[in-house]
Amino acid sequence: MSRIDDILNVVPVFGELEHSPIGLGMAALGRPGYINLDHGADIVDRDPQAMQQHALSVLDEAYAMGVRYFDTAASYGAGEEFLGEWVFDRGFHTQGVTVASKWGYTYTADWQVDAEVHEVKEHTLENLNRSLVWSCLRLGQAMMIYQIHSATFDSGVLENPEVLGRLAEIKQDGRLIGLTVSGTRQAELIDRAMEISIDGDPLFGVVQATWNPLETSAAQALARAKDAGWGVIVKEAMANGRLTERNQESGFQHKQAILRQQAERLGCTQDALAIAAAVNQPWSDVTLSGAANVEQLRSNLKGLDVCWDDEAAQALFELSEPVVEYWATRSALKWN
Repeated sequence: MSRIDDILNVVPVFGELEHSPIGLGMAALGRPGYINLDHGADIVDRDPQAMQQHALSVLDEAYAMGVRYFDTAASYGAGEEFLGEWVFDRGFHTQGVTVASKWGYTYTADWQVDAEVHEVKEHTLENLNRSLVWSCLRLGQAMMIYQIHSATFDSGVLENPEVLGRLAEIKQDGRLIGLTVSGTRQAELIDRAMEISIDGDPLFGVVQATWNPLETSAAQALARAKDAGWGVIVKEAMANGRLTERNQESGFQHKQAILRQQAERLGCTQDALAIAAAVNQPWSDVTLSGAANVEQLRSNLKGLDVCWDDEAAQALFELSEPVVEYWATRSALKWN
């Protein structure tokens, strides 16, 4: 039996929340544009109703293949609405799946791929309260994890007593509080969050961070979070498509050759190889698939069947980029 078939029989737990080793993120499913390479080619019809039906079909396939962890955000266009409709229609609003959402960004693109600004960050108490109301209305009791979306030192969210106090109240209501991190200071942000307690009770219990063979800087901090009992979620395991065959960057040919060689040796696709790299980190609980269609989802899930070994780990370790270089490249990716 493959690991994909066996997911339902081997469901790990962090806290009291069941989850699958691969989860599905709604970033590429809830809005017509995203920064993944060639994302525009993955969505046939960008009409809102068509995208809604498309998202529901991908969610159905994910569940059928054993996925039980689903991630969305207030800024993912209609991501919360699509996921919420699916959760309620399929009867998962009280049990059966774990849903995480995030607050901190507002979607501003108005369903336009070529919008000048797609999302605006606002880590204020007012935005937290406003976002929470809408997230609860859309996702109901299924939303058991609520996260700060892209916490940074610049936004000051980890030093805002009003926001932290409100998050502590949300935690008392039974939800797990987490944060997602991005950028060159991911590790520092994770360590700072681990220091935060409200009335002696650690506030956070989940972290979602970017980790992939090109960007490994958060690994040690994620291991510390895991040791502290946190749930660890990996996002952007394929570096927004840069680790797939789609990457045509000048100067990436040598890395592309290494990826191709290891994928061929292990009998898998490059996306499955990248997923396997994240799944096999000892501190990883869930690796998110950012699949935009069923075909990508099925290919990503095959990462569970990859016979990961030391040779693959060493080969992909050599792909690591300087952290400033990695994030500069990511910042330059175009919405499409």
